[in-house]
Amino acid sequence: MDFTFTEEQQAAVEAAKAVFADVAPDSVPSPALTPGAVAQDFDRPLWAKLASSDLLGLVLAEEHGGAGLDAIALCLVLREAAGVLARVPLLEHCATAMAVQAHGGPELTAALLPGAGDGTLVLTAAAHGRSGHDPAELAVTARRDSDGDGWTLEGVQTAVPWAQSADWIAVPAHTGGGEAVLALVPRVTEGLTLAEQSSTSGERLAELTLDGVRVPASHLIEAPGAWERLRQLLATGTCALALGLGERVLAMTSRYTAQREQFGFPVATFQAVAVQAADRYIDLRAMEVTLWQAAWRLDAATGGAGGPLPSSGDVAVAKIWASEGVRRVVQTAQHLHGGFGADTDYPLHRYHAWAKQLELQLGPAAAHEEALGDLLAAHSLA
Repeated sequence: MDFTFTEEQQAAVEAAKAVFADVAPDSVPSPALTPGAVAQDFDRPLWAKLASSDLLGLVLAEEHGGAGLDAIALCLVLREAAGVLARVPLLEHCATAMAVQAHGGPELTAALLPGAGDGTLVLTAAAHGRSGHDPAELAVTARRDSDGDGWTLEGVQTAVPWAQSADWIAVPAHTGGGEAVLALVPRVTEGLTLAEQSSTSGERLAELTLDGVRVPASHLIEAPGAWERLRQLLATGTCALALGLGERVLAMTSRYTAQREQFGFPVATFQAVAVQAADRYIDLRAMEVTLWQAAWRLDAATGGAGGPLPSSGDVAVAKIWASEGVRRVVQTAQHLHGGFGADTDYPLHRYHAWAKQLELQLGPAAAHEEALGDLLAAHSLA
């Protein structure tokens, strides 16, 4: 079997490296020194560079001005973005665009996808429910209007990334009959309000309240599995961010321990240091292989290919490794840096804050292990 990336996927990586080459992780105030959000908006100049490099339309079909690539290509670009702590809604934007492209009607795709591809429209998704622990689709109810021409949304979604800067927000909801639907709501809509929140990494979030928000039927996606696929895309993309961040942190630690001397020798030559670094390298390789398995399954499922378990099983495995792995990597990095890792003039503390936020977004590994156990119990592997 050939596990190498395609030429198109490798070209996307090279384009991403060029765009992110000059991005400074410490370009905004430190989250350790700033109450609330570190900035009121995402990095608009970087967003413009991503658009001019055709990376915002990476996963869109050619008919919508995109490159027609897949979830693996998106994860490759996200991996590069995380290495420099790129402050852009790349994951939420691209994943939402993929959901609209796959399941949206002609009116919705025409309204959103051209602007999403060239960056003039910014998309985000509400994926954390009311508390961050309950299923997001249960936090909002969708009721069909009596005239049948629209839907009314009621509920609350917390920690919506970049909601104040987005033009459209994808909101999962339930109809009361067990079905999950996905509504695309303009940020400026009657009945929709945003309350300020901020992440552990200092980025701006919002609590989204929907009080009788009316959505035209053409802006609501009823296709079975549309929200579940978007949820899995967001989770897999978050695993890619955790991998990219972890790889950069381990590289920083390697450089530091090679230069830092104790008793006349670089501390990297001490067995205790080398063993800890080797363990974290193993974590990263496990995070990587489970990430590509999950991303491949998402793409394969779209093409009709199946497996002994649903793709949610592969995503759960990737989340287990990413959630635990990114935490272990940054903790070991802090330990091997000594007190220097907490210095706010050195970027490691920013990576630690971002890693903690990613860990919170992914959720505890034990919950994913339980979900994986339920899948194994429900599906025969024979």
